[in-house]
Amino acid sequence: MKPWVELDRTRAPGGGVMTLLNRGEEFVIRVDGIELMSSRLHGSEESLARMACEAVSGNPAPLRVLVGGLGMGFTLRAALDALPRDSAVVVAEIVPEVVFWNRKELAALAGSPLEDPRVEVAVRDVAQVIRDPEGWDAILLDVDNGPAAVTRDDNDLLYSIAGLEETRRFLRAGGLLGVWSVSPNRRFEERLRQAGFHFQTHQVPARSGRKTGSMHTLFMARAREGTAQPESRRAASSSPRFRWKM
Repeated sequence: MKPWVELDRTRAPGGGVMTLLNRGEEFVIRVDGIELMSSRLHGSEESLARMACEAVSGNPAPLRVLVGGLGMGFTLRAALDALPRDSAVVVAEIVPEVVFWNRKELAALAGSPLEDPRVEVAVRDVAQVIRDPEGWDAILLDVDNGPAAVTRDDNDLLYSIAGLEETRRFLRAGGLLGVWSVSPNRRFEERLRQAGFHFQTHQVPARSGRKTGSMHTLFMARAREGTAQPESRRAASSSPRFRWKM
């Protein structure tokens, strides 16, 4: 078996060492030796984007979508493929080198999504980018390992009750929060409830085209009626496709 070759390294936001490695056609990103993402396992990220974008397709155009976490570009690519041409997508990535890798070594993996004219890159913490007065039709959080963060303590704040309440305030009417997680998380479900969301939890394959094997968890959440929304759009949208847990 071919050995892993380190292509680059940088400092992760939490202080660890983030490395980009390659072996044959496979790429991985690790933090202090822990695998954070792999080019072999991206089916769940694609499901996150596809399900969320389809769920807000009836919202008034043009749609605004925020992707939190660039990763290897698979979430962004799936969102672009599911959205109309007049949509706007902002991808927030806190590590500049990850953006650089996606323009170089990783570009071809997801079909160079950063070259799409609908995309704006914000090299900032997604928690800051969320606070856009125009609001969002969909906010997709594919950050760290999900609510059970491993690389950055500040990510715990993003998934806290206070952080979720802040996120909810910047969802437009009919907007949706989609959260990727490496595993189920009952505590996070309770936080969603307390933060004013109703939601569905989905188990989806980690690999594209597989129905068995490793599974990841997706949380699809909408603000309950009567909660605050951005002034830019308060009109009602089409009925959600999901049955929601309160």
